[in-house]
Amino acid sequence: MALACTMPRMTSASERHRVRHGAWPLPEPVLGRWLATLACTAAVWANASAQGLAPMPVMEEVPFITTPDNVTVSMLELAGVNAKDFVLDLGSGDGRIVITAARRFGARGLGVEIVPELVERSRRNAQTAGVAERAEFREQDLFKTDLTAASVITMYLLPAVNLQLRPALLGLKPGTRLVSHDWDMGEWTPDRTVTVEAPTKNIGREKLSQLRLWVVPAQAAGLWCGGAGLQWHLRQQFQMVQGQAGPAADLQALLGRIDGATLHLWAPGAQARAEWQTSPQGPSLRVVGASGTWAPWQGQTLRKASGDRCTG
Repeated sequence: MALACTMPRMTSASERHRVRHGAWPLPEPVLGRWLATLACTAAVWANASAQGLAPMPVMEEVPFITTPDNVTVSMLELAGVNAKDFVLDLGSGDGRIVITAARRFGARGLGVEIVPELVERSRRNAQTAGVAERAEFREQDLFKTDLTAASVITMYLLPAVNLQLRPALLGLKPGTRLVSHDWDMGEWTPDRTVTVEAPTKNIGREKLSQLRLWVVPAQAAGLWCGGAGLQWHLRQQFQMVQGQAGPAADLQALLGRIDGATLHLWAPGAQARAEWQTSPQGPSLRVVGASGTWAPWQGQTLRKASGDRCTG
């Protein structure tokens, strides 16, 4: 009979946050469940070793352990944080990401955290670092937080939480940068991934951290209509695009990629670059670069059709 253990599930938002953000000591019932799991895991390995077998894997719900300082800096560097940015840290723990963003990069920031003791600690840390005017901390559920003010969002959350947040993140202003420590966002592949040495990391055998960057893409799917009969029929999956472009009678298959508000399209013998813009009249795509057979499109502005065909 195979012996396996399951990591304990957190039963409340407060408990999830305490485990995820390293708010030790944990309440006795929570700590007891984690210690029981560790004891079970040790028994699994001992039993398997005695039989010469590989143990069943532990099904983990991974707790958050405080992000090492060098990883914090690398996360902010990956996002290209500067003094013009507003950094929002979801589940801010002891506040180190927001404080580092303010002290080292000159940014403003907000950390949201559900554990009152950690919020108070973060505020004291910001005062000590001399950045309290630029680093704010609130006791707040991350799912009830307004994300729209942020130009950079940082996360060290569980995969399931990332997936819950994903629809809201995709709805943010194009160009908003998102950085996640270790965990991905399912089918939404990152725009860039880097691996950072983390010798002081408290979990994992390999003392490494994977940092993932996403740039929120403009919503470009649909039919776009320009002058002289130009049409773009675009289908979008996250930052990747495919479709057709050209006059209605001579549409050409294309592929593309969206980098924030910039749309890059290409086809055999042709390339184009367009900037997504919004106005009271609705969204538009302005062609700011075109070459090959698409060179005549330079300078055109395409507007999103309200129906399934271009008119006028």
